[in-house]
Amino acid sequence: MSRQSSSRQRSESDKGTTGEGLTEGPSPEGPPERTPDVRDADTAQGAVADAGASVGHDKSPEPPGAVEEAEEGPEEDPEETTVTGPLVGTAPDAAPARKGWRAKYPVAARTVAWTVTTLSLALVFIALLLPTKLTLVEPSAFMRIPVEGIFGATLLLMLPTMARRVVAVLAGAALGALTILNLLDIGFNEFLGRGFNVVLDWILLDDAESYLKDSVGGTAATVAVIGVVVLAVALLVLMALAVLRVSNVMARNTAVATRTTLVLGTVWVMCAALGVQVAGAPFASRSTTALLQDRAERVRKTLRDEREFAKVAAVDTYGDTPGDQLLTGLRGKDMIFTFIESYGRSAIEDPAIAPGVDKTLKNATKRLGKAGFAAKSGWLTSATYGGSSWLGHSTFLTGLWIDNQNRYRTVTAGDHMSITRAFQRTGAWRTVGIMPGVQKAWPEGKFYGLDHVYDSRELGYKGPKFSWSTMPDQYALKAFQRLEHGKKHDKPLMSEIILTSSHQPWAPIPKTVPWSEVGNGSVYKAIQKAGKKPADVFTDSTKVKTEYGRSIQYSVNSLIDYVLKYGNKNTVLVFLGDHQPLARVSGDNASRDVPVAIVAHDKAVLDRISHWDWDDGLMPGAKAPVWKMSSFRDRFLDAYGPNPGGGTAPASPSTRPSTSPSASAER
Repeated sequence: MSRQSSSRQRSESDKGTTGEGLTEGPSPEGPPERTPDVRDADTAQGAVADAGASVGHDKSPEPPGAVEEAEEGPEEDPEETTVTGPLVGTAPDAAPARKGWRAKYPVAARTVAWTVTTLSLALVFIALLLPTKLTLVEPSAFMRIPVEGIFGATLLLMLPTMARRVVAVLAGAALGALTILNLLDIGFNEFLGRGFNVVLDWILLDDAESYLKDSVGGTAATVAVIGVVVLAVALLVLMALAVLRVSNVMARNTAVATRTTLVLGTVWVMCAALGVQVAGAPFASRSTTALLQDRAERVRKTLRDEREFAKVAAVDTYGDTPGDQLLTGLRGKDMIFTFIESYGRSAIEDPAIAPGVDKTLKNATKRLGKAGFAAKSGWLTSATYGGSSWLGHSTFLTGLWIDNQNRYRTVTAGDHMSITRAFQRTGAWRTVGIMPGVQKAWPEGKFYGLDHVYDSRELGYKGPKFSWSTMPDQYALKAFQRLEHGKKHDKPLMSEIILTSSHQPWAPIPKTVPWSEVGNGSVYKAIQKAGKKPADVFTDSTKVKTEYGRSIQYSVNSLIDYVLKYGNKNTVLVFLGDHQPLARVSGDNASRDVPVAIVAHDKAVLDRISHWDWDDGLMPGAKAPVWKMSSFRDRFLDAYGPNPGGGTAPASPSTRPSTSPSASAER
């Protein structure tokens, strides 16, 4: 043996002694060979012979599943696993041994590995196919092949180790974020009848927290908020780990993963070409791609809508009309504009709700008639659904279609004239607001032209809250009588009153008490305590409809009772719903229509709207006119202006709202 050859062997032997270059673990080419520690050829042969004898004497079969478990383990990578235990040739009697619970319990280890991999695949699969509406979340929704998963698998198989890991983590985090947005879509569609707007709707999450506090209490609301935050973080982390896990398994089983991806891709293309469907949806799904495209388009429309709406709001048909030419047909009248929370068309037409509400409206119409009052009613299509009442209020009062928070901020920051401000401009009325739902500063009162706003803190209520509602409607009306309507003024009142007792979750509901016993509201403590619990009502589809109907009956009766007790020949009442109740009550395909009625003692008041073709009484029929809520302001100002019928208000009713950037794509 030459000196050069001996030197080379000696160098290689030194490397073997330090453990460099020794790896184990499965790879596409098979397990790598171990390099023996040798000093020279003779020593190497002796060591191998001794080791062989030892192994032949002591060798036992590999524990079942040990190889499979090693292949499934998330922490190992075939390119990086290094042996640091005893080396062949250094201790002939000590063969390398696997340590830890995996070696001790191979069957359990293999089961855990398969379970984690299966759950990871399921998590990714659900994220790619999760619908954005609760009614669509059913087994058939997940019986499809997502093309995004096929493309993702193909990309991960093509990347080197480090790039694959980075892409897997980023893709998983993106899937987690997408899942969070999809869950927000489900919630918004369930409560507001539209998807979540990623530009405008984050502020509404604060309102949701406040609603929870008012409905279920501060402690429960805090726990719920913490749970939501933990869920959001968990989705981001778990989804990233899930995609990383799947990518590692594919890398250790490249041949199987490649064949599987190719088969799924072929099946997807064939099903897409043939139009194969499952439960009415394409088996070859591309819903995630379509959803991302829809979100991007909604963001673009939202930003464009912001610029365009500002221009629309700057144009006002009655903006420059002098005060002495406004509302001349109502001079000397005490005007009351009242919004009843969640009073929608379903209350009058849904068979499960309507009997009690219809009876209340018919009886109220008769009672008004006996007292010398008359009424006419029709339908308005609200700009909102299920919630966000302020959007309906502003749409009705300003004559602008305000269906998102950005439009609301734009219009209230300007000087577009509302109906209430028109009364203020005339100088012939004192204008006030009764806002029991407002619990903090409300600068919008100035925009609406209200001389004074009485919020929940100024109404003197000392009784209990009724879930979200700060006080019963009867008390709010009694406070209005005490603070404003019952006092002597040098000019009539124009008041905007928001009634909140019919706000979800519709439990507990107040009961009517004699007006003389209302007092400071303490009388309601026993009524509130004896009422139903929100959780018992809101989660029951039958009870929630029943209690919703009862709440509308209470609000309507409170309002009509007030008019009959405290009204006079100069009283004019305009009342309407702000929006339909949420889908749990109104149904998945309900309209956005709400009833509207005008009540007056003076016949001349109703004669001015005879050309509207509204129905007589408080309950509009199925064929009564349906207008967009935004058309009411101009129609009203025209009808009660100096030249009824000759104004610039639109002449034809509209039954369809404009396209909103908040609309959500279904999948």
